[in-house]
Amino acid sequence: MNMKKIGLQMNILMAVTLSFCLSLLGNLTSGHFTVQGFLMSFGISTIISLIIGFLVPMKKVEDGLVRKCGLEERSLPARLLSTLVSDLIYTPILTFSMVFMAYKQATAHGSKMPFLPSFIKSLILSLIVAYIVIFIITPVFLKFVMKQNGVSGPPAGGPPTDRN
Repeated sequence: MNMKKIGLQMNILMAVTLSFCLSLLGNLTSGHFTVQGFLMSFGISTIISLIIGFLVPMKKVEDGLVRKCGLEERSLPARLLSTLVSDLIYTPILTFSMVFMAYKQATAHGSKMPFLPSFIKSLILSLIVAYIVIFIITPVFLKFVMKQNGVSGPPAGGPPTDRN
């Protein structure tokens, strides 16, 4: 089993999905949704997410914290903690980048957008939405990626059976 390949595939899937959701959320809540703004936000956000995923060994960070807290691997508390770790690493950086980009565009066009209140409001909302998205899609993507790479866990519903 090639864990680096699985990690790379998870990084790509999570980066694209999280970037899509946060870009859509940001553009919809701004009150000025445009396809161009969404696509620009999505593209930049995806690039930033991929870079974070390549620089931060998320699995090692999450597993280390789960062990340090004395939680059982793959338990609900462990998943909740791992989701929080991912959320706190990705979301503030992505939110800051997107709000800063919107701030620069708005002020370039003569609007007076207050940066800090916009950032704080967006960050709170993004942390909540990203947490839910990460919690729901991570196991779905992991199961998909493991299956694509020929790695399977025990079959659901009981012990393995001989299927001829």
